[in-house]
Amino acid sequence: MESIAQLLQLMPKYDALPALLRASLPMLVSSIVIFALLSLVVLFLVWLERKVSAHMQDRLGPMYVGGWHGWAQTIADAIKLLLKEDIVPESTDRVLFKMAPFIVFLGAFAAFVVIPFGASSIVSDLNIGVLYILAIGSLAVVGIMMAGWASNSKYSLYGGMRSVAQIVSYEIPAAIAIMTVVILVGSLSMQDIVNAQKGGIQNWFLFRNPFTFLAFFVYFIASLAEVNRTPFDIPEAESELVAGYHTEYSGMRFAFFFLAEYANMIVVAGVATTLFLGGWTQVLPGTLAAQLIPGPIMFFLKVMVLIFVQMWLRWSLPRLRVDQLMYLCWKVLLPASFILVVGAGWLAVYWK
Repeated sequence: MESIAQLLQLMPKYDALPALLRASLPMLVSSIVIFALLSLVVLFLVWLERKVSAHMQDRLGPMYVGGWHGWAQTIADAIKLLLKEDIVPESTDRVLFKMAPFIVFLGAFAAFVVIPFGASSIVSDLNIGVLYILAIGSLAVVGIMMAGWASNSKYSLYGGMRSVAQIVSYEIPAAIAIMTVVILVGSLSMQDIVNAQKGGIQNWFLFRNPFTFLAFFVYFIASLAEVNRTPFDIPEAESELVAGYHTEYSGMRFAFFFLAEYANMIVVAGVATTLFLGGWTQVLPGTLAAQLIPGPIMFFLKVMVLIFVQMWLRWSLPRLRVDQLMYLCWKVLLPASFILVVGAGWLAVYWK
């Protein structure tokens, strides 16, 4: 955002604009840039997931539309989806039904405000960035419940209730696992957390001590449940609930749910990268690595590795039952996260 503000200041008559407009213009431009990049990345991820699943099942996936490995197939599908009729069932709560997909997407989109893509590539380095991430992620719960309730469909309602219970439950061990890093850094700023990991892979919190090493896996497992990815995709269980909370949606509103799902995948992978994998810092120490691979590209590569693991797990593991999902949260991950945060606190105080 600082770079965008500096570019806007070069515009002619920029200083003559009203103060309110000068303050809001960088935020508006940043939002447009992030939305455009996010849309392109989501299209790429949809294509990538098709290819990953195809190769894991010994087939080719998209091959013809657009030339090389069917790269334009996802673009064609997106255009087709946006051109489809937007059907609103007669018995729905029309206001809530129309608002729900945008609220779900807003929760994912707003999280990008505090994710540091580089040393200066961040919209706003809030001093409570970690709390902001945890709070804004809960906005998706509201939108999902609105979609399930407003659709006036038993499949949508069951999917919405399952999703809300799942996300609220798994937010607790995820937040406690994040606290292991916050304790060691002494700051809630995402940029401060990245700066504390400079100097190469040996300084990443993933490898700093055994408590943060295990906390990474607790957070990653909980994040899969928060974004409804396999094996925690029971809110969208096709064999039981058709499509879950977005069963009654079509056209562009369904596309926003689809966009929000992949945006959430990027968010949780970005948070894991920032907290445990050094963020935009280099794998190897020294200035030569920084010259070869800029910070934002390094950040994107780390995020892509985690997203690939998410896709890998989707096509490898079966779906859990509801009771198994809750057992894993409350009786495995939650006690483990408490032990890890106590251990990290003990290490921060007594191990100098």
